[in-house]
Amino acid sequence: MEKIAIVQEAPVLLDLEKGVKKAAKLIREAGKEGADLVVFPECWLTGYPAWVFEMAGWDCSNARHWYAKFLAQCPTAEDDALLPIRKAAIDAGVHIVMGFNEKPRTSSGSIFNSTMTIGPKGDTLNIHRKLILTLTERNIWAQGDASGLKVIESDIGRIGSLICWEHWHPLARHTLHHQDEQIHIACWPDMADSHAIASRHYAFEGRCFVVAAAQYLTTDDVPDELVEAYRAGTGAPNEISNVLFNGGSGVIGPDGNWVTEQVFGESKIIYTDIDLTDTVKFKQDLDIVGHYSRDDIFQLSVNCTTPQGLIVKNDVDVNNTKNPAE
Repeated sequence: MEKIAIVQEAPVLLDLEKGVKKAAKLIREAGKEGADLVVFPECWLTGYPAWVFEMAGWDCSNARHWYAKFLAQCPTAEDDALLPIRKAAIDAGVHIVMGFNEKPRTSSGSIFNSTMTIGPKGDTLNIHRKLILTLTERNIWAQGDASGLKVIESDIGRIGSLICWEHWHPLARHTLHHQDEQIHIACWPDMADSHAIASRHYAFEGRCFVVAAAQYLTTDDVPDELVEAYRAGTGAPNEISNVLFNGGSGVIGPDGNWVTEQVFGESKIIYTDIDLTDTVKFKQDLDIVGHYSRDDIFQLSVNCTTPQGLIVKNDVDVNNTKNPAE
C-alpha cells in the first residue's frame, strides 16, 4: 500500500520565499503522517494568476504591471530558492509533485505552467510543461513541449502528470498510458464537474489511480488590489462568499470511482491509501495499450524536441515507431 497526500492548502500568491517555506512545512507534516507521495495543485507555488482573465485587453497597463510582479517571483527549476523543498523531501523521505510557475532561465521574460517531480533524495525526476494553454492563459504562459511528457519509474510506482485541460488532449493521454502509468497526477486550479469527469475518465481509460489536486483559495489569500480581478477570473459571485477556489481534491481508482470522497470547502491535507495491484487487476478487461489496442491501424509518434531545438532523452516511442526527434 502507498499513502498519497494532496495539499489542499491555500498557496502564497506572488511571494516565492513564503510559498517555499509553507510548502516545506506541509511536506514535513505529510511525511510525519506516513505519506509516500505529496501532491500540490496547478501553479501552487506563486499561485494561479486568475487575474489575467479580467485583464485581457490589448495593451493593458494593469496586466503588464502584475505580469512583471508575477515574473519576478517565478523560479527556475534548479533555483536555489527551492532548496528548502528539496530538503523537506529528503527529511520526510517522500516523492513530491509540485505545480509551479517556471522560468526556463533566470533572465527569461517567459513563464511555463509546469509540474516538477522531486524524488526522496531531493533530485528533480521530471518537469512537465503544459502543452496547450487555455484561452486567456496564453497571455501569461509560454507553450510547453513533450520533453517532460513521460512517466517516472519510482519505488512507489510509475508516476506521470498532466495539467488542467490537457486531460482533454487524447494524444497526450495516450502517450502517458503507453508508458504503463500507475499513479497519474491531475493538477487543477479548481474542481468543476467537468474537471472531475475528466479525472474519472482518465482513471478508467488508463486503468490507473488519479490523484486529482485542486486549490482552496479565499479572498483573504489574495492581495487587496487583486480581489475583484480574482472574483472575475474564478467566476466567484461578488460579495456573497470569500471563497474563490473551493477545493474538491480526491483520489480515483482504476475503475473510475472515487477511492476517497472529494473534499470541498476545507483547507487541509487529504490522505488516501492505494494498492497498486489494482492497476493490474482492472486491465483484465481493458488495456488500451495492450490487448485493447489496434497498433496495426493506429500509430502515434512523439516529438521530444524542446523549443530551443535541443533533443532531450525520452524513451517515449509509441507503437515502436521512430521518434521524430531522433
